[in-house]
Amino acid sequence: MRSRLLAFFYRALAALVIVFGIARVSGLWTATPTWSSFTYYTVMSNVLCLVWMVLSAIVTVRDAQRDGWTGVSTPSARWAAAIMEAITVTMLIYLFVLVPSLFTQPGAYEPFTLTDNLVHIITPILVIVDWLLFVPKGRLRAYDPLLWALIPYAYLAFAFTYGALGGEFAPGVRYPYPFMNVEVNGLGDVILWIVGLTVALVGVGYIYYALDRLLARVGAPRPAVARA
Repeated sequence: MRSRLLAFFYRALAALVIVFGIARVSGLWTATPTWSSFTYYTVMSNVLCLVWMVLSAIVTVRDAQRDGWTGVSTPSARWAAAIMEAITVTMLIYLFVLVPSLFTQPGAYEPFTLTDNLVHIITPILVIVDWLLFVPKGRLRAYDPLLWALIPYAYLAFAFTYGALGGEFAPGVRYPYPFMNVEVNGLGDVILWIVGLTVALVGVGYIYYALDRLLARVGAPRPAVARA
């Protein structure tokens, strides 16, 4: 959609919704916030999306003042897709790994509550819709889905290092997610989980890449037809 006005209002509203979800999951509006929630990939990825939405809204206004309110704006089409993949990881692991295992995080945190839905489902949908509607297509490269995996892998490196150094994600909890628990699952099973999830998530990344190619072709201007 080539409306920077619509893109700006969408991104501003999305940022407010994401802030609301982060505040609820971490208890920022309470007297005793759960600061440890910010050590989880779920909240980190939501914060990343918040920063991206705010930056995208700012860039949209900047471009509108320079070029008018008709057109598309994004800080980077490739980064937009990378962040979409990062938050898609949050949604898919929640739906297909954590919920089936009856996973809970610190605080009043149960599957499919408003808070749960905000950070695991609504934020991903908001980011995906933003990419579909307002980010220019055809700028992704064939190897980009492989690079997108670096974001969750950076979190894995942080989480394992943090836990090994004595950090706790909750009182007495050294691993943020059950499938990462080496002491319970064993190193071999944890590696298998990570490999399996990597294959699945890179596969999703290439679905996004294929969709980007398709939408670029559909949206490409057609050559003028010569008339006799």
